[in-house]
This record gives sequence, structure tokens and C-alpha cells, in this order.
Amino acid sequence: MRRLTPFHLAIPVHDIDAARAFYGGLLGCPEGRSAERWVDFDLYGHQLVVHRVDGLAPRVAGDNPVDGHDVPVPHFGVVLELPDWHALADRLRAAGVDFVIEPHVRFAGQPGEQATLFLLDPSGNALEFKAFADIDGQLFAT
Repeated sequence: MRRLTPFHLAIPVHDIDAARAFYGGLLGCPEGRSAERWVDFDLYGHQLVVHRVDGLAPRVAGDNPVDGHDVPVPHFGVVLELPDWHALADRLRAAGVDFVIEPHVRFAGQPGEQATLFLLDPSGNALEFKAFADIDGQLFAT
């Protein structure tokens, strides 16, 4: 299997301090370089950059039904190992996070069965964290 390389994603936020509290504090992402209007975060080995954008409008354009839930679109996230996903879900529940979609198993008993959860950052960017019992065998299952 080939090694996956990190992705780089830059997203808009309305408040740098709120983004630091969410990504650095709540999600536990180490902070990298920063300036007054942007911050780099290590999102599970990937480079996430938040840029303050004045007059930012809500980020979720709509939703799409998937396995009985309305999935926010657009969204981004990370596929985690199952123990890491459970640890994150537990940390988010303990923090009292208001989930868009509560942690649960999607496509139970089907190809691509996965643990998933959705939440919004303080600027309305939708995130999904998911995990598979067998990432290599299930990530692109048909």
C-alpha cells in the first residue's frame, strides 16, 4: 500500500481566538505557524489553516440524506483509527458539544460500515470524523 501524504486545507473563520479554542483546545490540534489573521494547525498529521475573514457568512450550504441523517454540505474531516475515534467522541461528549449528527455507526452490517460524527466549528464549518474497523478494506467499499 502506498503511503498517504498529508493534505493542506485552508478555511475561513470569523474569530481567530475562537478557532484556537476549538481546534487547539477542544480537538487538541497542535498549533504551528501563525500571524494576526491566520493559524496553522496539525489536524491528525494534516495541515489545516484557518484564515480570519471579515463578514463571514454561514458555511453550510445545505444537506444531503445519508443513511437516515442529513449530512451537512460542504464538510471536511479525517478518517481515524477506531480507538482514536472513540477517544475523540468521548472527549467531545464530555465537553458538551452540540453535534450536528451524534456519534453512531453508519451503514451497520453493510460494506463500508463506519463510526461517524459531525459537528460545526465556531464559524459554522462542518467537520466529520469517521473510523472503520478495517480502513484499507472498507474506506472505498462498494
